[in-house]
Parts: sequence; structure tokens; C-alpha cells
Amino acid sequence: MFRWRLPQAVCVLSACVCLLLAYEDDIEVNFGDPYYNEITEGDTPEPTPTASTAPCGSRDLSKWDKLFSMLENSQMRETMMLQYADDLIKVEMGSLRAEMLRFVAQYGGSCGPAGRRMAVQMEGRLRDTLENFGLNGNTAAASPAGNSVGDSNNLEGALQQLLSASRSQASRLAKMEASCFSPGGGVGMNPKIGSLLQERREAGLQEQDVTSQDVTLNGLLSELKQTKMEQEEVMRSSKQRFLPAGCEMALLFPMRSRRIYTSVHPEVPLSVSSFTVCMWVKPAAVSNKTVLFSYGNRRNPYEIQLLLSHTSALFTIGGEAHLVEARGVVNPSVSEWIHLCGAWSSKQGLASLWAGGKKVAYTPGVAEGHILPDGGSLQLGQERNGCCPVSTSVGSGMPGFEGGFDHKIAFAGKMTGVNMWDRVLTEDEIAYLSSQNGQGCEQRGNVVAWGVTEMVPHGGAQFVN
Repeated sequence: MFRWRLPQAVCVLSACVCLLLAYEDDIEVNFGDPYYNEITEGDTPEPTPTASTAPCGSRDLSKWDKLFSMLENSQMRETMMLQYADDLIKVEMGSLRAEMLRFVAQYGGSCGPAGRRMAVQMEGRLRDTLENFGLNGNTAAASPAGNSVGDSNNLEGALQQLLSASRSQASRLAKMEASCFSPGGGVGMNPKIGSLLQERREAGLQEQDVTSQDVTLNGLLSELKQTKMEQEEVMRSSKQRFLPAGCEMALLFPMRSRRIYTSVHPEVPLSVSSFTVCMWVKPAAVSNKTVLFSYGNRRNPYEIQLLLSHTSALFTIGGEAHLVEARGVVNPSVSEWIHLCGAWSSKQGLASLWAGGKKVAYTPGVAEGHILPDGGSLQLGQERNGCCPVSTSVGSGMPGFEGGFDHKIAFAGKMTGVNMWDRVLTEDEIAYLSSQNGQGCEQRGNVVAWGVTEMVPHGGAQFVN
């Protein structure tokens, strides 16, 4: 065992000695003075010149660089234009000031020479007067005492002439001063001529103002007329398109047909001795007899009827023998909304017909003492009669009615605001209901109430907004 380990230990020792010798050879110990950053003349490196970038060899400009360049150029141009405008205004103001100074120098003292001439003339006259006074004084001293009175008279006359001359000169100076300093005055201009020219200018300006005002007023008048016509057209079209009296829906009867009607089923009995029926209608066509509102039973199908006939409105109670008619109520050529009311009282026997809120017809003694029978049938746009067989599709719906409907008397158009009261309404109440721009549809009857009482369209009639 010792023999094998001895050679290994010798090998390890020899390897360590070899490494130590190699390490000592690599490390050199320098005991001299250390100098750092020492520059010698011979060792100084020469700087190498670097190539500068060429001025025209710059990189391509981006769109933002171009935009900034354009903004800078526009700002410079704006500054130059403002400076140029400022210089131009200064030059123009200077030239205008020079012109004004020349004008003042030329015309400002125009009244001076005339005044100086007048002053020279006044001075000459005074000098002449003094000379005459001196001469007269010497003459008086040499003459006898009897001539002193004549000399004093001559002196007084000379003084009067001097006073009158001074007064005339003063008035002339005042006139010239007024003419020189007046707004319309000028050099050598007569004051009368200046005043006349001033009056003419003022008259011309006034006439021009009046003419311009007339033209403006005529233009405004024509525009107002055109606006009024347009407003009337708009109102007419709105009346045709929209529902009246604040109503929100209407019954549409598209054509005259015995199958098209609306049945009404009131919740209270119709056994009344007075009533008022009102409605808005817009007929598309009116025949010899067009039924709007009809109530009847098997004994008398014509207890209540509100009808149209060409241009007339008709109202019957208890049959056609008791008829109230108003002519000229309907215009067949114009399809427009019409408000109709029929009122009747059994006590007075007075039946009245209202159109557009006005009483257009009334008849006394109509079914006086009569009471409407209950249990009848109420229709809008048709009436039950015995002219025609009952259609299976429609059905009579009421026992005792053996007839049906007739298309010749059917209503075609629109209907809204159908109400019925068990009393006679007052004139103010009917006027309120008939106001097309009002809220008459909010007032509902106590027998038939529009929008509350059941109304069933048949055969194509329908509710529309």
C-alpha cells in the first residue's frame, strides 16, 4: 500500500513546484515611480479630421416637417403683409394731413383780404374826414363869428356820414364772416345762393329718404302679403290633414256601401224628452240623402236623423214630417271639416240645427210632448229601413228590423267627436265645441261619449289617427 502511494505523492509535489515557478515568471515587480497620463511630445497623437455632413445632404422631410415649414412661411408672409399695410396707412394718412393743411392754408384766410380791404377803406374815410375837419377848423378860425353855425352843421354832417359808413362796413363784415364760416359757404359765394343750395340739398336728401322708405315699405308689404298667402295655404292644408277640436282619432268610411257603417251601443237608455247631438264630419262626397246619425226602432226607424243633402243639412225628430233644414252649409267642391249639432226639447217642441257654432235653422212645434222610445238601434253613416233584404254577412242585429241598409244613402268620409246629451246645450257650449283650434273633444256627452261609449265599425269602417 505504501509503495503505491509514494509515487502519487511525488507526482503531486512536482506539479505544485512547476506551477509556482510559472507564476513567478509572469509577475514582474516594478519598483520605479508610477506616472499616469504622461504625455510626451513624441507620443502626442494627431487628431483625425472628421467629415462634416453636407448641407444639402439632409434626410428627407416628413409631412409634419413640411407642415411646420408651411406654417412658418405663412406666419412670415402675414407679418410682412401687416407691416406693409401699416406703412401704407401711415403714408396715406400723412398725404391726407398734408392735403388738409394745404386746404386750410389756401381757404382758411380767404376772408382776411376782404376784411383788410374794408379796414383800409374805413381808415381812408376816417383820414379824409379828419382832413376835412382840420380844414374846416382852420377856415372857421379865419372867418367871422357869423359863419360858426355853418361850420358846426358841416362837421355834424361829416360825423353822420362817418357813422353810417362804419355801420355799413360792420354789417358787411358780419355777412362775410357768416358766409365764410357757414357749412355751405365758400370763397366769393353769395349768402343767398349758399342758403338756396343748402335748402336744395336738404330737400333732395329728404326726397331721397322718402323714396327709399317707400321702396322699403313696398318691399315689406309684398313680402308680408306673400307670407300671409303661404300661411293661409299652410293653415288650409293643416285643416285638411289634422283632426279638429283636439280630437285624437276619427272614424273612416272609405266609400258608400250598405256593408260599411258603425253601430253605437250606449250604456244608458235613450228614453229622453230632450237631447243634443253634435259631431265633426268631413264628407268625401254628398248625395241627395247622406245619413250621418240615425236612431230608430221597429215601429219607427226614423226617430232621430241627422242628414246631409248636397249643400244642405237636415235634422228630423219622429220622422220626415218634422224636418229642420239649413241650406248652404256644405261646400261639395271643398272637402273640409264641418261641425254640426241638432237639439230638440219635447217641452217647447223646438228643434234647432247648428253649423259651425251658429244656429242656422230652427222650427217650433216639432214632436211636442214626444218621448224617444228605448230599445232602438243607433248607427253612424247608415240607417235601417225596409228597402233592402238583410245580408247574412251583416245581420240585422235587432229583432223587428226586416230591412237592411242602402248604399245610396251611406256616408263616405271621416267623422269624429260624436256626442249626445240628454238636454239642450247652451249657445256658449255649442260654440266651444265647434272651435276647430280648441279642445272640444274633451267635452263628452252623458248618453253617447266619444272615446268612451262602445262604437263598433263594420264592413271596412275603421278608426284612424
